[in-house]
Amino acid sequence: MDDIQLDDKELEDTLAASLADLVPEAKKVSEDEFVEVVGGALEAVGGTLLFKMCVQNEGEGQHVAAASIGDGGNRQFLLLTLPTGGGALKVETTSRSTNPVAGIAAAYAGLMDVFKTAA
Repeated sequence: MDDIQLDDKELEDTLAASLADLVPEAKKVSEDEFVEVVGGALEAVGGTLLFKMCVQNEGEGQHVAAASIGDGGNRQFLLLTLPTGGGALKVETTSRSTNPVAGIAAAYAGLMDVFKTAA
């Protein structure tokens, strides 16, 4: 992906479309399956998986992954969520997300940048 920053909605739609056929909607999804699908999709668009976790959101188990695309001032952060019981994968930029996990993606990326510099 170029250093050109995509519109949030365009970025969400592009990644969601590339993932649509990879995630079964009617079966339980393990954390390993979720990471495999998300990792493959991010690799295809030059993204980086920042972290993943399984959380309860409004009484429903969800796999959640935070990712980044781009570098420096053009870096954008994404949140990918999938119900653990199966369903549609949701892709959104952290700036548009209402999920509480979205707030930590940029901070986590900044922390990883500091660790890389120190190493």
